[in-house]
Amino acid sequence: MADLKAPEDELAGTEQPFVQHLIELRDRLLYSFYGIAAAVALLAMWPGPSHLIDLIAQPIRAHMPHDAKLIAVGVFSPFFVPLKVLLLVGVLLALPWLMYQLWAFVAPGLYSHERRFALPLIVFGSFLAYSGIAFVQFFVLERMFQFIQNFTPESVAATPDISSYVEAILSLYLAFGLAFQVPIVVMLLVRFGMVSVEQLRSFRGYFIVVAFVVAAIFTPPDVISQLALAVPMCLLYEIGIWAAQLFARKPADETGEDAAKS
Repeated sequence: MADLKAPEDELAGTEQPFVQHLIELRDRLLYSFYGIAAAVALLAMWPGPSHLIDLIAQPIRAHMPHDAKLIAVGVFSPFFVPLKVLLLVGVLLALPWLMYQLWAFVAPGLYSHERRFALPLIVFGSFLAYSGIAFVQFFVLERMFQFIQNFTPESVAATPDISSYVEAILSLYLAFGLAFQVPIVVMLLVRFGMVSVEQLRSFRGYFIVVAFVVAAIFTPPDVISQLALAVPMCLLYEIGIWAAQLFARKPADETGEDAAKS
């Protein structure tokens, strides 16, 4: 009987010295910086920092008197706040490029069947992040400020400071952008065998509690924004469970990888 030879490990002999990894990391960081710089330069030319401020200020200005404006308490706020917004929007615009650089850095250490689903996850993760930010801008802020304004006494003029307003909005963008990555986290946990789909289903009730705790911590103390974050997280958790069944490790993959390692 002929000897059955185990398949060779496709990563065998591809190890690189530690210095080479540092050089590769430096290159990827430089490429990321170039992408952010290009995005910031493009946004600086059009629509410009001032128009970006006007865009993110629309939800609150819709619930202010017609001639009211946000105020700038700090001396340098009119200069630094638009730059902060410009940089953040530039990072968001370059997000797919940044995620690609991360993938390109770790790709040499992945098996071929792992590389196949890496790029779809990058595209899906970018889409989810943009969806979370758009959800904040066009749904959450409108209802949150309407809820807050209903509690504002008529004797009080609600004229927020632009710095505090931008910081609050950016924290919401970050919270929702990260929270909308729940399906990606769920799929990766199942793909790498850390949990099973059945365990995720049994954890469903606990995750609902976790979602509301996270929403209470990372959103303003109003019911609207907390529900707007917790409910989508629960729905995305269900989507992640469904998608994880497609990305789950196949028995053939496990057998081939174990044979390669042996």
